[in-house]
Amino acid sequence: MNRRSALLRSLAAFALSLIRPGQARAQALAPRPFGEANPNLDSLAVGEWWTKRQPPRNPPPSLDVPRDEVVAFAVYTHDNGVLKMTAQLFPLKPGEERMARLELKHGDEWKEVARQEVLYPGWSSHFRIEMWDNTKDVPYRVRHGANAMFEGLIRRDPKDKDEIVVANMSCNSSRTTGLRPEIIDNITLQNPDLLFFAGDQTYRHTEHTAGWIEFGLQFRDILRDRPTICIPDDHDVGHPNLWGENGKVSKIAGNADGGYMFPAEYVNLVQRHQSWHLPDPVDPAPVEQGITVYFTRLRVGGVDFAILEDRKFKSGPAGKIPQMGPRPDHINDPKYDPKSIDLPGLELLGKRQEKFLEDWTADWTGADVKCVLSQTAFCGAVHMHGKEDQRLLADLDCNGWPQTPRNRALKLIRRAGATHLCGDQHLTVLVKHGIDEFGDGPYAFTSPALVNTIYGRWWHPENEQPGPNPVPSSPLPWTGDFLDGLGNRISMLAYANPPKIADEKQRADGYGLVRFNKKKQTITYECWPRFSDAKEGDKAQFAGWPQTVAMAANDGRKPTAWLPPLHFDIDNPVVRVIEETTGEVLYSRRIVGREFRPPVFSDGSFIVSVGLDTPEVTLPAMQSRPWNREDRIHLIKLA
Repeated sequence: MNRRSALLRSLAAFALSLIRPGQARAQALAPRPFGEANPNLDSLAVGEWWTKRQPPRNPPPSLDVPRDEVVAFAVYTHDNGVLKMTAQLFPLKPGEERMARLELKHGDEWKEVARQEVLYPGWSSHFRIEMWDNTKDVPYRVRHGANAMFEGLIRRDPKDKDEIVVANMSCNSSRTTGLRPEIIDNITLQNPDLLFFAGDQTYRHTEHTAGWIEFGLQFRDILRDRPTICIPDDHDVGHPNLWGENGKVSKIAGNADGGYMFPAEYVNLVQRHQSWHLPDPVDPAPVEQGITVYFTRLRVGGVDFAILEDRKFKSGPAGKIPQMGPRPDHINDPKYDPKSIDLPGLELLGKRQEKFLEDWTADWTGADVKCVLSQTAFCGAVHMHGKEDQRLLADLDCNGWPQTPRNRALKLIRRAGATHLCGDQHLTVLVKHGIDEFGDGPYAFTSPALVNTIYGRWWHPENEQPGPNPVPSSPLPWTGDFLDGLGNRISMLAYANPPKIADEKQRADGYGLVRFNKKKQTITYECWPRFSDAKEGDKAQFAGWPQTVAMAANDGRKPTAWLPPLHFDIDNPVVRVIEETTGEVLYSRRIVGREFRPPVFSDGSFIVSVGLDTPEVTLPAMQSRPWNREDRIHLIKLA
């Protein structure tokens, strides 16, 4: 072919690309897609992005990459026969194809299974595959143009494994740029079945696309070959703190009045980047301003994860309670009464998510164990904020406030015998919650900051004494039972204070691992420093870890009586117990084996419902009684 013919063909192909659906025409892309009032939102990735100058301090990676590298990374989940994947591309240039392709490998052959437009703003592409066979490992690759490609592995569901391992991570400081080999090497060796990023994946408040790509480049070597849960937190959507209040508009500095300060389109961009690949939301109706929701469930290896949005519906404190500190969400008045700020009508999870949790506790389809995931902790397990000598009595940004909906949430988590994993606090702790008394609630593990150059926190009781019932033989001085600054009961089991926040290797940053052992019915919580070496084993963990607890101990109530013993004709049925007088659901669990004597916590009459995956069959009312080995066993036929 001569040069003239080649040139004509190239021009013809280019002309065709301009009118083909899904093709990039940069001159038609809005340079300010979030409105004239927000010219700096996502500025590095919109309009003529290739002309933009990087910020002088802590710049993100260049977005102008070789064109065979424009597919940056991908994240995925699969549940209930549906695979969902988000592919993140670097920004595209004029004339470049605005289409990404998903290919799967079967045997020795690659087959294209889907094409999706690369969306602007944000430069992401989203694939949904129905009737997904989760019994096999399937290699995949996302392609753009002739040469750009990102490859990975869609793992089969590990339901045959006795132990399912989850990496618990959050707070990835953007002030420390570059890759994260010290974290990636350890996690690759430990090989978790699921990655959970609880929020603050990026702190580039107004530049989410650049920050999200930066995060993806840092973690893509573990993202590429296992399911990943990402839920955005306050800094991801550009906030210092966030009380979403059902999506209203925030109008004051610091946003403590509740709502969002940036346009809904920007919030939705963040959520689309980070959470579109999660299973479909269980209640998809958007909140105010058209802001989308993503709360849902994901099952991996028989562990059923409820994924919450604990910021989106929460009430903001400003204008609702008196200010008792330097700002509306910080309380430093030692004379204040915690009950005085637990006002009627304040929300935490909101009615929609509480309804979701109620339904989730009763539905054990595909589940042997349950776990709740959210952004932050249901307590204020921290004393020092920002500086080692800067004591704060109560922080209303945590989920310890409002206290009444906090207790409702913990009762729902306890109902399923679930543990709770979260991040956000920049201080890792393992606690056992108390609701009506110490220790009657579930365990909760707050991960350390992945990279802790934003905000230090410390657990440091003012009297420098352990609480009642300290952990026996703990290397940590301040374990035991405490009231947090909001009056909530917590039992401190382990914490990792930063010895020297100015020293990169003494900031107590890192990540958590949680091991759900279905065979032993135990949960092991591990906590690994950022610069540790996993090859050294448990001695490389923070002092106080690992800790192993019985799954059943996520309900810490002590039985006062029992119902008659039950024997089932199937293995591992679901049992729900309701107190007849009050209608309160005491618990809904999948038992192990065929025999179960339901414990109860008061005298009276109780309704028991049983089933294979849901409590479908209701038995005649039963009366509680003291333990008696001679009680007649009731045979329940479910097969």
